[in-house]
Amino acid sequence: MSAPPALRTHWLPKLVVAPSFIVSFLFIYGLIAWNGVLSFSASRLLPNYEWVGFEQYAKLFDNDRFNVALTNLAIFGLLFIGGAMVVGLILAILLDQKIRAEGVLRTIYLYPMAISFIVTGTAWKWMLNPGLGLEHLMQQWGFTNFHFDWLVNPERAIYCVAIAGVWQSSGFVMALFLAGLRGIDDSIIKAAQVDGASLPRIYWRIVVPTLRPVFFSTLMVVSHLAIKSFDLVMALTAGGPGYATDLPATFMYAMAFSRGQIGLGAASATVMLATVAAIVVPYLYSELRTRK
Repeated sequence: MSAPPALRTHWLPKLVVAPSFIVSFLFIYGLIAWNGVLSFSASRLLPNYEWVGFEQYAKLFDNDRFNVALTNLAIFGLLFIGGAMVVGLILAILLDQKIRAEGVLRTIYLYPMAISFIVTGTAWKWMLNPGLGLEHLMQQWGFTNFHFDWLVNPERAIYCVAIAGVWQSSGFVMALFLAGLRGIDDSIIKAAQVDGASLPRIYWRIVVPTLRPVFFSTLMVVSHLAIKSFDLVMALTAGGPGYATDLPATFMYAMAFSRGQIGLGAASATVMLATVAAIVVPYLYSELRTRK
């Protein structure tokens, strides 16, 4: 005896989706919970469930290397997020002018996002290497006094990471802003032009403020990329010179998998999760409240 059609329609999709949902829930949220447990334990080379409270967090914030990683995250985050959004917005506004070969230019701008951060880091490592890249090329062209050794300078290497990151992500940001610009009614711009407003003033006073939802969405995505940045740093500088370009993600990897400090690595991963949550949760709450 078969089940009623209404019952099959209601339960069959849920039964089909349930296994993948349960597996995803266990492997994502289950491992997050396990990481949280390890951060309160005395785990070192292997998991050890001896409860030590906030001892790992105290060690974490007393660790000079982690403090360097936090400072680098602040520098990299500001430059990466600000640079990607500014460059992406400018490119989107330029393409919004219905210029010729727009499709070709859009493809060129988007291409960096199609490659991995590992490839980006490796390519920029070659270009910024003083003995192989830009400095060597300029000196061969006769500019013998030209020097650009930021990649091997502990105080400036983090800026090289930011440059590579902005190059990688600006095209993606441009695509988001361009989609927002194409959704604006042209009659608004035409009305402002009839009133005598210049095109830069129209964009600054009218168009850009209407992109506020796109700004917030883009900020969430780019901030998430900045906080969890790992492969770009590993390919470009490997956290060096020394640990001058360490970020929380590379610090966590080094502690958990290279130094045999699982508890300390788990604590740093929990801090990263809390940072992401502090950015994403208020945004989601605001979105849900607006929809209601």
